[in-house]
Amino acid sequence: MNHQQLIDLFLCLGIMLLTGRLLGEFFRKLRMPLVVGELLAGIMLGPTVLGQYYPDVTETIFTTKGTIGLVLSGITSISVVMLLFAAGMEVELSIIRQQGKTALKASFVGLVIPLILGFAAGHEFYRFFGENNADNVLVFSLFMGTAMAISALPIIARTLMDLNLFKTKVGMIIIAAAMLDDLIGWILFSVVLGMMNNTQSWGFLYTLAFTILFALVILTLGRFVINKFLPWAKRKLSWPGGILAISLGFAFLGAAFTERIGIHAIFGAFIVGIAFGDSVHLNEKTRDIINQFITNIFAPLFFVSIGFKINFVENFNLAITLWVLLLAITSKLIGAGLGALWGGLSWRESLAVGFGMNARGAMEIVLGLLALDAGVISEQLFVAIVVMAVLTSVMAGPMLQYLLTGALKVKVNLKELNPLNVND
Repeated sequence: MNHQQLIDLFLCLGIMLLTGRLLGEFFRKLRMPLVVGELLAGIMLGPTVLGQYYPDVTETIFTTKGTIGLVLSGITSISVVMLLFAAGMEVELSIIRQQGKTALKASFVGLVIPLILGFAAGHEFYRFFGENNADNVLVFSLFMGTAMAISALPIIARTLMDLNLFKTKVGMIIIAAAMLDDLIGWILFSVVLGMMNNTQSWGFLYTLAFTILFALVILTLGRFVINKFLPWAKRKLSWPGGILAISLGFAFLGAAFTERIGIHAIFGAFIVGIAFGDSVHLNEKTRDIINQFITNIFAPLFFVSIGFKINFVENFNLAITLWVLLLAITSKLIGAGLGALWGGLSWRESLAVGFGMNARGAMEIVLGLLALDAGVISEQLFVAIVVMAVLTSVMAGPMLQYLLTGALKVKVNLKELNPLNVND
């Protein structure tokens, strides 16, 4: 990079962080997720707003092309890997085990019904959603099913905490079911992305087998190694820098390995994050430092950069957006709600589980962007997914408050568990 390119890059990163944080805090005051402000910052700096009036500035500084675009792409790739590592750390397997059959039923039905409806919609109406290549219908349909099935654990946890519902019976069922949905959902999406890189007839089984094998090895042998290694690291290395470097180092190694075997790098970081987060030797203060470092620096850079990629006004399609919203909300409410009802909850509590797990948030946007970059979906569908992710996250809080406030008084015994520490 030459002298001027370095200046432009530093200007880009500085403005991204400042505008993303300021707008994020503004929307946080309105009780909305930080990611809403970060996305809006990118839309304002990208071709949608600034590019309409000062195209030279957008093309020079906030660009996805040339040297700056290549460097920014590398930074955002690192950011999304770290973001999935942080999301993985929030998956506490002990909470899933403790909530038992009710959470398992809510998660299972809440995953299967959106998956089936999303797959069917993608398969039957793929041209309506902007997919014109019949050869990609299977991959596109699998993506639609996964996109409808996945939830956003950070948004769900934060919403429950803000409403003082996190430790209620229904709150813990929502968290446990969302954790299991995220785990299975990211396995499915990793298989979908793997299929994009492997077009042989045996590619699906090959990718699925390696994905499950990697998850099993990391969550068994990998957890054992991490549990043995962390006490030594805490004694011998400086705190918190040593643990921060070690944890992210393992995350990048996991990302490199899964990328090498044809599964997307995010899956490696996500599974390594689960293994680290489940360790009894990783205390809450260390967990919080890692989370703060990632969510306050790298996450904003990733979400702001999304606005640089496409023009959100030109690619907004009302019909596609409304259908995506309808499909996402109804499939999750029916699926998770029926699962919770099957698990023994009341109609009101079951509906609350459905609205809680309906929050898609940042994880849905990550999913959509990776699919857009891989050529699985159109720009119009990506915009619809972003709108859906934001609206479902915003509606979760008021609906949970309406359905549960005053209805639940019994707390779950969590003496041996640590609550999630989520900032987004």
